[in-house]
Amino acid sequence: MIEDINMQSRRKLLVGSATTLSAAGLAVVLGSTALPRAARAASGNAAQDIQLLNAALGLEHEGIAAYQLGAESKLLKPDVLKVAVTFQGHHKQHRDDLVAAITKLGGKPVAAKSNFDYAKELNAASLKSQTDVLRLALKLETGATNAYLGVIPSLDQSDLYLFAARVAGDEAFHAAVLGSVLGEPIPEKAPLFG
Repeated sequence: MIEDINMQSRRKLLVGSATTLSAAGLAVVLGSTALPRAARAASGNAAQDIQLLNAALGLEHEGIAAYQLGAESKLLKPDVLKVAVTFQGHHKQHRDDLVAAITKLGGKPVAAKSNFDYAKELNAASLKSQTDVLRLALKLETGATNAYLGVIPSLDQSDLYLFAARVAGDEAFHAAVLGSVLGEPIPEKAPLFG
């Protein structure tokens, strides 16, 4: 069941340090031409947008690392591994788009931690089966979807809304696929995210 997080607490999570936010990630890959105009020419409260985009970048770093840990665990069957690597590729594209947007706004993109640090934070030692890996990925994808949806009203530059919405769509797609593979029941009440 997806937890209902109000907008204010999502905003606080995203504005907070990317190192304390543990929801990531992991359909449609955004191309570099999909970067919003606002990310190319800073205006308004760019500092706030940089901070929010850096928090999102922290999520993408975490998602990339989580899928790497899953791939290296040797717990995933070949067909599931292929999907995990594809989802990781989506997160790498999100990362690259975020780095470009942050840089164009005049900010410094937050760096990724080591895979060792992510393994410790994500409790990778507790992953004993493919189901464990997929449940972790589902938790991170669901959290990332909610985080991206929650950040939209906090962005100063409206052109970044579309960017965040597209990435939220990718994260929701990942969560739906993972939920289906895990046999999770379809929630009876909407909205499913946000």
